Amino acid sequence: MHFVEAKGILTSSAGYPGLNVYRGCAHGCIYCDSRSECYGMTHPFTDVEVKRNAPVLLERALRSRRKRCMIGTGSMSDPYMPCEEQLRLTRRCLEIIRKYGFGATVLTKSDRVLQDLELLEAIHRETRCVIQLTLTTADEELCRIVEPGVCTTARRIEVLRELQRCGIPSVVWLCPILPYLNDTEENIRALTEACADAGVKGIVCFGMALTLRKGSREYYYAALDRHFPGLKERYIRQFGEAYVLPSPRSDRLTALFHERCERFGMLHTPEDCFRFLAEFPDKYEQLSVFDA
Repeated sequence: MHFVEAKGILTSSAGYPGLNVYRGCAHGCIYCDSRSECYGMTHPFTDVEVKRNAPVLLERALRSRRKRCMIGTGSMSDPYMPCEEQLRLTRRCLEIIRKYGFGATVLTKSDRVLQDLELLEAIHRETRCVIQLTLTTADEELCRIVEPGVCTTARRIEVLRELQRCGIPSVVWLCPILPYLNDTEENIRALTEACADAGVKGIVCFGMALTLRKGSREYYYAALDRHFPGLKERYIRQFGEAYVLPSPRSDRLTALFHERCERFGMLHTPEDCFRFLAEFPDKYEQLSVFDA
């Protein structure tokens, strides 16, 4: 871990501003796209870069905004890595979001999000808060291999249920689908059913596939060699250097996914999910001249 002074903090994505207080990650997910060389990381991925002035930059940015909206965090690096327990930068940013009357949406794989549950509840009471969790596999043993540094799927489903109990809406990212590992009907059925039971509003799924680029491909293939001998060679024969690696069962799994979501009443296209995430109560959108 190392500290930097960032020059800016808010970016535009998914229809609302976003921020990442960390760069790099300690979770060790074997498929992580953020490892890709195209992102220009100049330090080892696991040497997490901490933007220690993120709260100052965020307060400056929100103070000058004339229209309230949702503010997202977690698109590139998980905001609830182990270092957040001591640094609490994500929490400080959430406090600033609440202070200025904005909404918040957080994307994470970690149950550490619950350490800020009271704050998230307060934001949702006053404006709006949505929590997004990634689920990849219902197989706990496989989860420990592909996502070794973070709580398993079963625990994340517990988090979703706790959010439901507190009235905080949630969205799940079902990705990636790893060919010959989690691309099964049993997995899609188990995860969609768990989401429905936990009251998830929608599931973001960009297809039954994995994407690999230079940097992430090498890391993923090294992990396959360690845990699934021979599978890397199968990937190379079938996919070569392709960016998108679709499951051979893609069509069947996609149809099953949409059918299950329809049955359970969950949003299931990226467009509908992103529209839901960006929604902000009309009565809060325009700052009043009487606001402090």
